[in-house]
Amino acid sequence: MGSLFRPKYPPSGWKFADAKAAGVLKTSDVWWLKYRANGRVIRESSGTDKRDEAMRLLKRKEGAAVEGRPVIMREDKVTITQLAETLRADYKANGRRSADRLEVSLAHLLPFFGERKAVQLPTSEITRYKAARQEEGAANATINRELAALKRMYRLAVDGELIHRAPRISKLEENNVRKGFFERDQFEAVRRHLSADRPRKDAAKPSSTTYPGTRGRVATFAYITGWRIRSEVLALQWSQVDFKAGTVRLEPGTTKNKEGRVFYMTPELRATLEEQRAATEAVQRATGRIIPLVFHRNGSAIRGFRKAWMTACRRAGVPGRILHDFRRTAVRNLERAGVARSAAMKMVGHKTESIYRRYAIVDDAMLREASEKLARAEAARG
Repeated sequence: MGSLFRPKYPPSGWKFADAKAAGVLKTSDVWWLKYRANGRVIRESSGTDKRDEAMRLLKRKEGAAVEGRPVIMREDKVTITQLAETLRADYKANGRRSADRLEVSLAHLLPFFGERKAVQLPTSEITRYKAARQEEGAANATINRELAALKRMYRLAVDGELIHRAPRISKLEENNVRKGFFERDQFEAVRRHLSADRPRKDAAKPSSTTYPGTRGRVATFAYITGWRIRSEVLALQWSQVDFKAGTVRLEPGTTKNKEGRVFYMTPELRATLEEQRAATEAVQRATGRIIPLVFHRNGSAIRGFRKAWMTACRRAGVPGRILHDFRRTAVRNLERAGVARSAAMKMVGHKTESIYRRYAIVDDAMLREASEKLARAEAARG
């Protein structure tokens, strides 16, 4: 049977025996645990001055010892950097697609918290982190993604019995109302300004392997489908395009919500894909390579075109727009066209209606159309 105790210690500069004889020993505020595991008596700090928390930790340690599970010693030595490694391992084991985003969050979290002892992180330090990130200009939504990573690493540590408790981590209020979308003329203006592909410096035959317009076709595909640019559009392969059936497919497990998806080609989407197919075949003939990707630069994967996009938006008179605005635009266009919400959610890839509603922006044109419908109905009744 284990027990709790609060050790005594001498004042600074005193020897223990002398302090004991003088009756000046001090009692620790922190509770310590005493229990037996693997035939040995173990004494370790609970890291808390609350007796109930210390007792819960003692029971867990005793339970692990009885069941033969590893007993984690000296949790007061576990750092937040170590918790981050546990989180990385969890992402890798579960094949999380947002591992890159996690590293961005850790790049801010670890310099601030890294070497701190995990059980000694007060809520006040988390508040200080929020304030520091806001001073750096980070948006509340960005800070919340970082706090979510911190909270997750603590949850994994508690579940894995590395530590016995986690601090309270509250999120900031964020304004996540989606506002950006493109009218058709705005989209066409941006597409015109997306310059022809530039040949790669290391391309063997830059003049023959460069085919203009790929970025514009990426934008067209995203404008029509609302699919995610980086993980879905730029990763699309020809094996997922069926011209005969008139479909483009995403296989289960390859999307953010893990569900498969099919989009039936509109005339514009088919024309865009046929143009891209012709461009791909031209590169294949010039290089002798088989290119599986639908959208590519001289046969190589496109990682992004942020600078070209920003320039095109500025020249088109819509500065500040982002590629994700195409996702909102597609949802709004489906709403305008009267497509059933259940079908639209499947086409765009929203799993829940609450998320879909955040993208289904009602703009002035839709409100005006609604008023006109109401006026026609009133006139018919009159």
